[in-house]
Amino acid sequence: MPAKKYIVRLSKEECETLTKLVRTGKVAAYKRQRAQILLKANVNRFDGGLHDKEIAKSLDVGRRTIERVRQRLVEKGFHKVLEREPRKRSRAPRLDGEQEAHLVALSCSEPPNGRNRWTLKLLA
Repeated sequence: MPAKKYIVRLSKEECETLTKLVRTGKVAAYKRQRAQILLKANVNRFDGGLHDKEIAKSLDVGRRTIERVRQRLVEKGFHKVLEREPRKRSRAPRLDGEQEAHLVALSCSEPPNGRNRWTLKLLA
């Protein structure tokens, strides 16, 4: 088995922070999972850290997930590994700011005669 490219080495303070995160009740599931992965993969543990296969089995996650968490820690740092990356917008917005403002103003105005409210067809 080749040597790991991304080694998890956590300080005592980082371990305490992750342990608190895992033990607190109200935390996002992805954060708790990443914290558990990092705690189990830490080479500064008393047992030198678990292998990815053991971590995957104990946490019921894929080995690739563990590799990605390790990589994020090494490349982006401790505080970034626990946060999600913002989604990239795949397409440009259909309306610019001026068009959107016009549409909002129109929808807030009185509907045409004979109508109770604006419909999507009327606004289009």
